Amino acid sequence: MHEISDISQNKKLLWLMALACGLTAGANYFSQPLIHSIQQYFQVDAAQAQLTVTLAQLSYALGLLLIVPLGDIADKRKFIPTLMGLAGVGLCLCACAINLPMLWLGTMMTGLFSVAAQVLIPFATMTVKPEKIGEVVGFLMSGLLVGILLSTSLSGLLSNLFHWKLIYIMSAILIFGLAYQLKRELPYTMRQQMPYREIFKSMATLMIEERRLNFRAYVGAGAFASMSVIYSTIAVYLSAAPFHLADSLIGMVSLVGVFGALSAQYVGRYADRGYGTLFTTLGCVLLLSSWLMFYFSSYSIWLYIAGFATANLGLAFVHSCNQNIIFRIRPTAKSRLNSIYMTLYFAGAATGSALGTYAWNHGGWLYTCLAGLVLAVFCSSFALLDFICYGRQAKTAQHT
Repeated sequence: MHEISDISQNKKLLWLMALACGLTAGANYFSQPLIHSIQQYFQVDAAQAQLTVTLAQLSYALGLLLIVPLGDIADKRKFIPTLMGLAGVGLCLCACAINLPMLWLGTMMTGLFSVAAQVLIPFATMTVKPEKIGEVVGFLMSGLLVGILLSTSLSGLLSNLFHWKLIYIMSAILIFGLAYQLKRELPYTMRQQMPYREIFKSMATLMIEERRLNFRAYVGAGAFASMSVIYSTIAVYLSAAPFHLADSLIGMVSLVGVFGALSAQYVGRYADRGYGTLFTTLGCVLLLSSWLMFYFSSYSIWLYIAGFATANLGLAFVHSCNQNIIFRIRPTAKSRLNSIYMTLYFAGAATGSALGTYAWNHGGWLYTCLAGLVLAVFCSSFALLDFICYGRQAKTAQHT
């Protein structure tokens, strides 16, 4: 029998895991600010270059659905470093790309295997005491969210200063180093014996039987969809009148979201103490109020910055509380639960991006704000349903 260790006091390992989450998740966003450079380098049209971003997101979604559930049956000490190594190979292909199809292949490989972060997070919950789950998940989520926010800024900066391929070279080296270190450091955890196809049957069963999983997944999807309305319109809105901001300054505005990302570990700590419902409510209120700031932001860029910071803080509150709750639903199915949750979460992001673009093209900033507000209301409605059905149960658990 293997004894499962508690990693909550192992600061070195937690930092390694947080770095791995940030790097693998962020690698999926490197191409976003590089589209113009990619277009010029390979002498292709804008639509072909933009397809790189779409392929990154599609392959990541595929990885969430097909690879993340394997975390429940695989030896995670080998599985996680292997996924990271394969993502590193994808980054190397991008760095060595001599034509656009080769870049697409590397991008898809990176996207598919960068879901290592979504295997690492449920794995972490299996190696800590129950009362530390929220704190550890929050810490890793902070690493992941900061990695995503910094990835676009760093790739754009390195492209302007040196070459657009440099971010891929540096990230590949880092990811190989982290994979090697994690292979040595990760502890043993129990795993289930189950055929691959049975995993998907069990996921369908989880969605039918666990109503709270659905509620929380829709809360997360609505919150990320609302935030994605902003991500999809930030460049066109801030580059136009009355702001006329350059691309580099627009990137600096998005860095304000780092403070929201860093709050995740503190939210997780309070969620462990039974305040998950309270912080979910606060997150919904922050999301809803951010759209009031966004609506009046044409009067001042500071209102937009305040709205962006508030929305990111609200999203961090909601997402941290959601993951704290879903990992407790069925302790033996954490990777499958996370796969379902994150698939719906990113489906929300895709929906929000599409709605944001449509609203901007057909009704300008007014329609954009209405779309974001409607999605925030959708998120809040399912949070209210969750509270009605499970709020008393959560209070009882807190007192016991």
